[in-house]
Amino acid sequence: MEGQQNTTSPAMMRRIAIASCIGTTVEWYDFFIYATASALVFNKLFFTSIDPLAGSLAALGTYAAGFFTRPLGGLLFGAIGDRYGRKQALVITLLIVGIATFVIGLMPTYAEIGIWAPLALLFIRLLHGFGIGGEQGNAILIMCEHAPSRARGFFGSWVQIGAPAGFVLPLGIFALLTSTLSEEAFLSWGWRIPFLLSILLVGIGMYIRLQLTESPLFLEMRKRRAEDAHPLVEVVRSQPRELILGCGSKLAESIAFTSFAVLIAAYATSRGIDRPTMTTAMLIAILLELVTLPLFGALSDRIGRKSVYLFGAAVVLVATFPVFGLVYARMDGLVWLGLIAALAIGHSAMYGPQAAFYSELFPTKVRASGVSFVQQIGALIGSAGTLAAGWLLEIGDGTPWYLCAYIALGCVITLLCARALPETAPRLSRTGDLIGGPAAAHS
Repeated sequence: MEGQQNTTSPAMMRRIAIASCIGTTVEWYDFFIYATASALVFNKLFFTSIDPLAGSLAALGTYAAGFFTRPLGGLLFGAIGDRYGRKQALVITLLIVGIATFVIGLMPTYAEIGIWAPLALLFIRLLHGFGIGGEQGNAILIMCEHAPSRARGFFGSWVQIGAPAGFVLPLGIFALLTSTLSEEAFLSWGWRIPFLLSILLVGIGMYIRLQLTESPLFLEMRKRRAEDAHPLVEVVRSQPRELILGCGSKLAESIAFTSFAVLIAAYATSRGIDRPTMTTAMLIAILLELVTLPLFGALSDRIGRKSVYLFGAAVVLVATFPVFGLVYARMDGLVWLGLIAALAIGHSAMYGPQAAFYSELFPTKVRASGVSFVQQIGALIGSAGTLAAGWLLEIGDGTPWYLCAYIALGCVITLLCARALPETAPRLSRTGDLIGGPAAAHS
C-alpha cells in the first residue's frame, strides 16, 4: 500500500474491526434514533399546532434536514482527518453526535416552550448530520488503512455494519417501550429513555476510539511530511473525475436504504398495512444485512469491487417496482421477501465493498477529503428523495410508481458511474498492491 506492506497482525486486525464496528454503531444509533422517534412521537409532542398529517411530515422533514449538513461535516472533518489524523476526527464527531442525542432526551416539548421546541429539535438534527458526515469517511479509513490489501473489502465492511446495527437498536428499544408502557406513559417520559441511554453508549464508543491506533499510512505520511496543506482543494483539482463518478455511484446505495428502511414503512401504513408487520419485515431484512455485508465485502476481495457493486445496483433496480407493488397491492405476507432482496442483497452488495472501493480511489494525503466528499455529497443527492417522496406519491394519486421511477433512475446513474470507475481491488487492478489506484502512485 503506497510503498509499504501492512504489518498489522491478524489478532490486532480483529480487535480494530470489532472496535470500529462498535464505535460506528454508537454513532449511527444516535443518528437513526431520531428517525424512529420522528415516526412515533415527535409529531405529537413537538409539532402539535398543526394537523396530524402535516405534523408527521414536519417531523420527517427535520429528520431529512440532517442530510443537508452531512456534506459540511464530511468536508470539514475530511480535511481534519488528512491534516491531523483519522483518530482525532473520530473522537470529535462522536462527542458532537452523542451529546446532541442526549440533549434531546432532556428537551421540553411544544406544550412547555412553544415554537422553540421544534426549532431546537431542528438545530440538534443539523448537528447530528454534521457529526455523522464527519465520522463516516474517517471511520472507513482508519479500518481500511490498517487492513491487508488481500482482505481490505472484508475488513472495510465491518465499519459498514455499524449503519444497520445502529438502525436496529433504536427499533428494538422503542418496540420494547411501546409494548410495556401505556401510550400515556410512553408519550410522557418513556420516549426519552433511548435518547438518555445514548450517553452510556457514547462513553463506550469514546473508550473504544481512544484505544484505536492511528492509521499506519497516515503516520508514515506525517513522518515524510507529505501531508497537503489544503487537501480538499487538492483532491478537487487533481481528481475531479473520481469525485464526480464516485458521487454518482453512491446514489443507488443511498436511495435504497432511505427508501426501503424509512420511506416504505410510512407508505405501507398509509396503505393499511399495520406497523408491526412492516417493523418485523424491516428487522428481518436489516438483521440479515449484518451477515451479508461482510460476505459481499469478502467477495469483492476475490472478484473485484466493481463486479459486486454493479450486481447490487442491478438487484435494487430490478426489485424496486415489485417491492413497492407488493405494498400497493396489500400483499402483507410477502413484503419481507421484497425487503430482503432490496436491502440484504441489493443494498449490501453495494454498501459492503464501498469502504474499500472508495478508499482505494484516492492517495493518502487527500484520502479522507476524497472519501468524505463522495460519501456525503452522493448521500445528499440520493437522500433528497426523502423530501420528494411525499410529492411523488401525491402526483401519483397514492400509487408508488413515480417514486419507483426516481429510485430506478438513481440505480441507472449508479450503474453507469460505477462501471466508469477503475477497478481498485489490488489483485485485479493494474497498479498492483497500491491503495489509491493510479493517483496513489504519485503521492
